[in-house]
Amino acid sequence: MNAYNHAIGLLKEVSSEKGFLASANDITNYRRIWARDGVICGLAALMDGDEQLVKTFRETLVTLSNHQHHLGNIPSNVFFDKNGVKLSFGGLAGRVDTISWFIIGLCNYAQLTNDLAFAKAHVDNINKGFNLLEAWEFNNNHLMYVPRSGNWADEYITEGYILYDQLLRVWALRAFNALFPSVENEEKITRITRKISENYRKRKTTNEPYHPRAYGQLRKKKYWVAALNPSGYQEQYDAFANALTLILEIDKEEFSQKVIKYSEKIRNSVKTKLLPAFWPAITEADPDWKLLENNCKYEFRNIPYEFHNGGTWQMVNGFYGLGLLNHGQTELAINVLKKINRLNEVENWSFYENFNTATNMPTGVPKCSWSAAATVLLSRGLEGKKLLT
Repeated sequence: MNAYNHAIGLLKEVSSEKGFLASANDITNYRRIWARDGVICGLAALMDGDEQLVKTFRETLVTLSNHQHHLGNIPSNVFFDKNGVKLSFGGLAGRVDTISWFIIGLCNYAQLTNDLAFAKAHVDNINKGFNLLEAWEFNNNHLMYVPRSGNWADEYITEGYILYDQLLRVWALRAFNALFPSVENEEKITRITRKISENYRKRKTTNEPYHPRAYGQLRKKKYWVAALNPSGYQEQYDAFANALTLILEIDKEEFSQKVIKYSEKIRNSVKTKLLPAFWPAITEADPDWKLLENNCKYEFRNIPYEFHNGGTWQMVNGFYGLGLLNHGQTELAINVLKKINRLNEVENWSFYENFNTATNMPTGVPKCSWSAAATVLLSRGLEGKKLLT
């Protein structure tokens, strides 16, 4: 319980009257209310049940809903200072995933606290978000088009019909439909799920190839590929996306076990013994290097085996652990938790943002709240607690 207590301690340290902060340290823009960071910390709070943390999550959701754009966007982050409120909806590109995280968080809050009135009070916010996500399909074909830098991997190279964002949208729709069932929502969930299942892994036969030419050239993999765009597939292994397929049970158990087996092969091949965000790492010898190198607003952080370019994030591995539990792999989940705690413990429980998978050295921001959330989510998951998915 030592690791767990340290994790809860950090979540309490980053609790503010307006919601969860991304870090306890005043580094660049991390002492702000971030949509995805705040929701992930909030999901951990719900799994734990601590009254103070649950209240902070409620305030996080209120802050995000109060500053929703009139078109439906949820802010990437909200910053309060003596001069008032500053909003960001993204840097080099707007953020698509914040809407889904907000809806996932709000519906989980309402369900797990038995506060349906809170959800009802925010139905308009939710519907505005869903309407914008639908508009971002552009061609009314059930998959959203996401710009490069349009989600949590904000300096990576994926773009287009990114799997991670489609999965989050399915989760958000499912969670909302669990509280407010409708035939329309059920049909949309079915259509998006079918598009995912038919297009992000090679099958013997497929009824709905989104991009027939690209699909014909797609190589068979033992995992779900990262993205599809008009130029073809980006076939990297995306740990967060593959973890979400396990949590949401997108495909048959047989393929899920293949995903787990392949993920474990990667996990055991790197020094951190945890999954890298994307794999393999892009190096200077790769055609995508220039694309990666130029995709940063200030300083370049995606050197090989760090940050999104093959770096290990404890937060991502927390979700992978929940996915393992969903498929009966308890011993593997226990091992993942041990490795998460080992990294969080570095430098007297500094809870670094991520680690270099080749050197096992910490990178990114210390006292990162969602690194602590990973410990809480997976620990409570191992005790049998579940999120609304």
